[in-house]
Amino acid sequence: MSGHSKWSTIKRKKEKTDGARAKIFTKIGRELAVAVREGGGADPASNSKLRECIAKAKANNVPNDNIERIIKKAAGSSDSSTYESITYEGYGPCGIAVIVETLTDNRNRTAGDIRHYFDKFGGNLGTQGCVSFMFTQKGLIVIEKEDNDEDKLMEDALEAGAEDFSTEETDVYEIYTAPEDFGTVMEALEAKGYEFVSADVSMIPSTYTKIDDTEAAEKMQKLLDMLDDNDDVQNVYHNWDMPEEPDDE
Repeated sequence: MSGHSKWSTIKRKKEKTDGARAKIFTKIGRELAVAVREGGGADPASNSKLRECIAKAKANNVPNDNIERIIKKAAGSSDSSTYESITYEGYGPCGIAVIVETLTDNRNRTAGDIRHYFDKFGGNLGTQGCVSFMFTQKGLIVIEKEDNDEDKLMEDALEAGAEDFSTEETDVYEIYTAPEDFGTVMEALEAKGYEFVSADVSMIPSTYTKIDDTEAAEKMQKLLDMLDDNDDVQNVYHNWDMPEEPDDE
């Protein structure tokens, strides 16, 4: 998912997934399969949820062959496993608000794991609605600044139905949409040849919180890492104003 900027979180996640491609492919594959079975079939033209999942898969460099294979398998599968979507809310160290979206075939296992992570790293799992009021659901499309003209991209994005266009990040443009307009805006920009660093419907925090204590910051980072590594966890959103990570170059 720092100040108005979400890019440091996305960048960290992308760098991490570059070293764990199999895991991210598995998670996105599960989302694609659920979208086919529950969202209205294998045709993205009539299944908006599937269109969003395909965009997310492409932004995470999942090959088209993999995407097509997963969709075809899900459409013809007699697999009886049922995944349910469960969202958990809680607080990390220093009161950082955290939302965890999961897809699970065993809610007891998943609930136990999530509660354990929060307890272990100085947080606590809360009740539904305890932090979600601090977030707004928005479509977020991230595009590299390099080789893309700001004025042209802004014009194309707003013309397609985007609500907001941010240039505050150093390396990327951030395009925000209403959740229901995300697919339309994404497809319009894709048709014009834009490539996405990230494209997904996200929970955007209204305010961010800093952690000044080094030990608490380390615990918060470990909590996020444990959540990211859990196979049942699909998305994690938080309002930690994460410190900028220095470039390795």
